[in-house]
Amino acid sequence: WLPMRPGMRWTYEGASQEEDGKAVPHRLVTTITDLVKTLSGVKTVVSYTLDYSDGELVEAELAFFAQDNDGNVWHFGEYPEEYDKGKFVKAPAWIHGLDGAHFGLAMPADPRPEAGDFSEGWGPAVNWNDRGIVYQINRKLAVPAGTYNDVLVIKESAVEERDAEQLKYYAPAVGNLATGWLGSDAKITEDLSLVKFERITGEELRKVRRQALQLEADAYKRSKTVYAKTSRSTVSIGAGLSSK
Repeated sequence: WLPMRPGMRWTYEGASQEEDGKAVPHRLVTTITDLVKTLSGVKTVVSYTLDYSDGELVEAELAFFAQDNDGNVWHFGEYPEEYDKGKFVKAPAWIHGLDGAHFGLAMPADPRPEAGDFSEGWGPAVNWNDRGIVYQINRKLAVPAGTYNDVLVIKESAVEERDAEQLKYYAPAVGNLATGWLGSDAKITEDLSLVKFERITGEELRKVRRQALQLEADAYKRSKTVYAKTSRSTVSIGAGLSSK
């Protein structure tokens, strides 16, 4: 449900609603790098995401994932940098083991509705406390990238927005297909659909690696109490998380 092999890239397009109710074009590009980062003794896969709002880069993010022997995928933290008109604004990072943060479950190996909800991570310093629950299974979903069967839907929520739940749709061997919303309390929402799923290699993958390492270099300077306390990411041939 959440495969992560070096070079896998997902491109999403849609719209986001801002606090003033205005809907703006939204584009998200996530690539799995060929980097690994050891956190609390665990080798994690490094993803690199670029987030565009109305054509402007508003966030770049590194995130870290690991898979246990049973197939569960765990989220070990993230380092996002937020920008406004090209200028750095803030970097609300959370990393397992630092500032009270703890890893969470990104995807159960055998997701079932009756299993109950689960923590997707705990980052108290930056108010990260999302929880997920299996909402639907065996769905069919058409997105610009294709039509998929056996789709899994995870419903996510945060404590401070109890009537604002995000829906994420997943297909086996592909991963996240789309996002949507339920509830009436959401002030900021996003509706995104997968428009392209690909596997990049060679120089294109090396370019993403350089971009990710540059973001990490900035993280060591800007996140003194969190990221600066971690070991540096390294290149690893064969890194990745398996599919279903």
